[in-house]
Amino acid sequence: MRKNPMLAIFTTVFIDLLGFGILIPVFPLLISSGSPFRVTPEGWSFTQGLIMLGWLQAIYPFCIFVAAPILGQMSDRHGRRPVLATSIFGTSVGYVLFAIGISTANIPLLFAARALDGITGGNLAVAQAAIGDVSTNENRAKNFGLLGAAFGLGFIIGPYLGGRLSSPDASFYGLFDTPSWFGATTPFWFAAIIALANGVSVLVTFPETLKEKFHGGRIKIGRSISNVVAGFKSDRLRVILATGFLFNAGFTFFTTFFGVYLKNSFNFTSAKIGDYFALVGLFIAFSQAVVVARVAKKLADFKVLRFSLFGTAAMMLVYFLTPTSSSAYLYMVIPFFTFFNGLTMANMSSLVSRSAEPGQQGQAMGIYSSVQSLAQVPASILVGYITSGINSSQPLLVSSVCIGLGGFVFATMFRPKYVSDTVARAGAPVG
Repeated sequence: MRKNPMLAIFTTVFIDLLGFGILIPVFPLLISSGSPFRVTPEGWSFTQGLIMLGWLQAIYPFCIFVAAPILGQMSDRHGRRPVLATSIFGTSVGYVLFAIGISTANIPLLFAARALDGITGGNLAVAQAAIGDVSTNENRAKNFGLLGAAFGLGFIIGPYLGGRLSSPDASFYGLFDTPSWFGATTPFWFAAIIALANGVSVLVTFPETLKEKFHGGRIKIGRSISNVVAGFKSDRLRVILATGFLFNAGFTFFTTFFGVYLKNSFNFTSAKIGDYFALVGLFIAFSQAVVVARVAKKLADFKVLRFSLFGTAAMMLVYFLTPTSSSAYLYMVIPFFTFFNGLTMANMSSLVSRSAEPGQQGQAMGIYSSVQSLAQVPASILVGYITSGINSSQPLLVSSVCIGLGGFVFATMFRPKYVSDTVARAGAPVG
């Protein structure tokens, strides 16, 4: 295991996404009627709770946006292994603090915990660097493909586990019921334990992949901002990054709000919310693994984006128009939504890579990753402010408009003259 670090890298990324997915069914519980934040008549209203939840979710991607380039620079100086292990242990501490914050109804502690988790959660950049260290031209695509598989697997299993771990006395396919003491804090304790185990695993099994450490110059604190500015100044990347920002902002409206919407409008339990998101993740994984490859044989990535963005926007509109009389309609939308969404996600990453200057694909993907994190911040914050009532679905309409605007920007402004044929099309790794 010491000779091959890919298992440790795969496990690290998988657990990162597992921890993220676990939280999706739990967040609606923080503003439900039985929450410790709303146990008194003087407690927060639903809208006030949703505003708090939006800010709470926004601080995580913001800290990733700031910290990821810093962690990458630190790993160039001190090695991948110590930075990766330290960041994973920090993530574990963040989960513990969040669980304590829920138990004690301590809102400042909740924010501090999510900030710590975001700062240490930028270890994806270190994991990607480690893959670059050990990859050759022959196995590079395969290794980054494993990274994408870890992403998908974590997002499928995470919501499912989060739903079960937060639901007391929930049936597990009729085999057994979850303990009565399970609740909103249980998934965080579970995530803390597996993150701690992963940190120990990195220390024990992960070999240092960096052969030559960089010692020159100071660490640039504002690297993330300068990267994004440079990206939007580039004629090659400007339109793609603007499109990606709008798409990721729109998708964030969905991921941030949809669990709350399912609970309030369709009376979904946290277990059922977790099952639903796991099903969405499964279909997205299928779309990226099977559908994307087949479509790529016939259409270039930029041609796919000209219809997949509008298709994703249309599916968000369908969600908005879904009648609350039956949840069956929600499941009928999943195959169509994940078809367009999977195509958009994979082909956007592919096009960024193919549009970069020769030899600068890694830098371009880093810039796109920063744009993705940055897009999640205002979208998460705005959810609470645009939701007028407990059963309202306005964020889904805003999501549709936002993604549709991204499609309009791309369709009217993108020119394929800078696109290179030297990089794989839609089969490029997603991450």
